[in-house]
This record gives sequence, C-alpha cells and structure tokens, in this order.
Amino acid sequence: KTAILASLIASAAAFAPSKSSSSSTALNERIDPLDPSIGVTAPLGLYDPLGWLDPSKDPASKFATFHANFERRRAVERKHGRVAMAAVVGMLFHNAGIEFPGYLSKEMGIRFSDIPDGMNGLFSVPVAGLTQIFFFCGVCELAIWPASNYSGNYGVGYGRPFVPNFLEGDELKYKLDMEINQGRAAMLGIFGALVGEAVTGQTLAEQVASGNLIGYGPP
Repeated sequence: KTAILASLIASAAAFAPSKSSSSSTALNERIDPLDPSIGVTAPLGLYDPLGWLDPSKDPASKFATFHANFERRRAVERKHGRVAMAAVVGMLFHNAGIEFPGYLSKEMGIRFSDIPDGMNGLFSVPVAGLTQIFFFCGVCELAIWPASNYSGNYGVGYGRPFVPNFLEGDELKYKLDMEINQGRAAMLGIFGALVGEAVTGQTLAEQVASGNLIGYGPP
C-alpha cells in the first residue's frame, strides 16, 4: 500500500504546474485564459490530437473558425474541471460524516444526514430537490456563468474571495495552469471514485474502513 500511495502522489504531482524562473515579455502583459499554453504539462506538452491549432490541417482554410473548436473545448474542459473539483470536495466531506444540519424535506421527514454517501445518495433526494438542482444549474449555465463566455473569467477573482485581485503576468499564468491541471486531476479522481464504488459496492469511506483501496479487500 505504501507503493500505491507513492504512485498516487506521483500521479498528482504530474498535474502540478511548474514555475518558470525566467519571465518572458508575453507574461508581462495580460494573459489570455484561452492561450493554448495554459495547462501545458510535461511529458505530453500541448495535447492537440486533432490539430485544431495547426493551420495546415484546417480543411476549410478558415483558421479563426477552426481555432474556435479548440477554444470551445478548452472552455468545456475548464468548466468540467471546476465541477469535478467541487464534486471531489463534496464527496470527501460527505464521506467524512460532515452534513448540513436540519431537514432536506421537512414535509417528507428527510434530513440531510439521511442521504446516504455515494451514488445511492442521488436516488434518495426527492424529485422536487432534483428539480431545484437542475434549475439552479441551468440558471448558472445560461445567466450567471454563461457557457458562451469561453474565457471562464466571471469576475469572482482567483482564490481570494471578496478581495479585488486582478492578477497579471507570472502569477496569473501560474493560477491558470494550476486550475486547469487540478481540474483534470479532479475529473480523474471523481470518475475513479464512481468506478470504484460501482466495482466494489462500497463508498469511499467504506473502502477506507475495510482497507479496500484498490478494489480488493484484505486477505
């Protein structure tokens, strides 16, 4: 298990952005969140298997439109990463037994603490609750944090809530790299947790308690 833990730490470190000791002229200007260099991590470098950033592979010779395909998918990647990071934090809190106080539905006598951990929790939420979640996500997607804003910058700052922080240069580049890479790690993490639960029939807390961290229980 020590070797497994070491491999997990090494995998997480692969997603950590590296600081550059030298600063280029471009970094002294405002960094574009859609800059293809954001999130570029060794050993893959810039991952563009379909060649959306290569003008020579543009079938219609309209590079601006062709490049927009990359920008759209980069925006989707960033948003999915943010959702996945929130999902991982929520999963850890819920599996640690940290629940909201009070009732989820007082009329039905369902407390927040009555909702089971893991995927089964989704099927324990009343239909009215699921409808509210769906509606809230729709409002966020269409009005508050519109999907049409590919930059992902909604004016809420970079890790410093309630404090104006318009970052530039190296610090902004580092924050954007960190966000995209940790979002990627979170997407893998929450997907792995769901697959692990489906395979073992145990939530994360149950797997930890039983020593069943790699899909197989102790001998």
